[in-house]
Amino acid sequence: MSNTPVIAAVDGSEHSLRALEWARKEAVRHDTGLLVAHVLPDHAQLYAGRRASLHDASEPQELADPVRDWVRSLLGGGSGVGGTGGTGDSGDSGLPQGVTYEALEGSVPEALRVIGSQARMLVMGSRGRGGFASLLLGSNSRAVASSAACPVVVVPHAERGAHPDADAEQSAGRVVLGLHAAETPDDVLTFAFTEAAVRGTTVQVVSAYAIPPSPTLVMDSPFVVIPPEGLADEGDGVPAEREMLRSQTERLAPLRERFPDVPVEQAAVPGDPAGRLVIASRAAALVVVGRHHPRRTAMSLAIGSVAHAVLHHAHGPVAVVPTLGDDV
Repeated sequence: MSNTPVIAAVDGSEHSLRALEWARKEAVRHDTGLLVAHVLPDHAQLYAGRRASLHDASEPQELADPVRDWVRSLLGGGSGVGGTGGTGDSGDSGLPQGVTYEALEGSVPEALRVIGSQARMLVMGSRGRGGFASLLLGSNSRAVASSAACPVVVVPHAERGAHPDADAEQSAGRVVLGLHAAETPDDVLTFAFTEAAVRGTTVQVVSAYAIPPSPTLVMDSPFVVIPPEGLADEGDGVPAEREMLRSQTERLAPLRERFPDVPVEQAAVPGDPAGRLVIASRAAALVVVGRHHPRRTAMSLAIGSVAHAVLHHAHGPVAVVPTLGDDV
């Protein structure tokens, strides 16, 4: 994994700038390279094809690319973003070491799916208008999140923050993991714990159960958080809640062994898991959800109902993580 880059998908807009900034910091955390990718619009691809047909292929012709120039102006100079595990020098003197830029051709979902096949993660932004209903690349973004072989992180626009200090809180916040103990793949858990480890923060694990708790359990907090040692006795907890926490504890045991320095909070919540994850996103560094394909039918959501809802309403970055070896 040390040689796999973080990819930022950009289009030169303000919301893709936020994604680029987030991706650059992520590359530093993981000591890896940053690859900035831009899928050329249709008219540019058509022009490039026509121009190529009129020139000798042995004489490469560099097309005008405003997005490339924008990236160079933002990232040019400096000592780079990653370490020796990065992608290396791209040969573009306008970019620092460890940063590469690629202009891609083809459809947006396919181009990003291909380039993301060997990536640590692919980072995208969301449009200021319409919230998460309209992501960086419009309707194509959902196709990317549902088909990419790597985790896809969507970074919201500034207006989605809970309050003026939301960015500061998120950068220092915990990693929130939406967990279905029986269904969430191990790759999702590993991603969440890895992200918490590189940030030196806590993983808060959120699972939902159907039976509502007594009113006293939800008066002060949207979560019922119980440390593992509190599960030893019978206590006064709701049976469904206690069973959920026990299932969490069993599922998390291998991750606690692999990441002994990562603090863990376990949260059992009644009702809608997506709503609880959206609440947690207000001050989270990252919300991590799995990409589930429970039923491949025309009416099913390609990324799962929880991931879909969280992407639409979250106030902070959301990572949609596939299972390693997903059929994409």
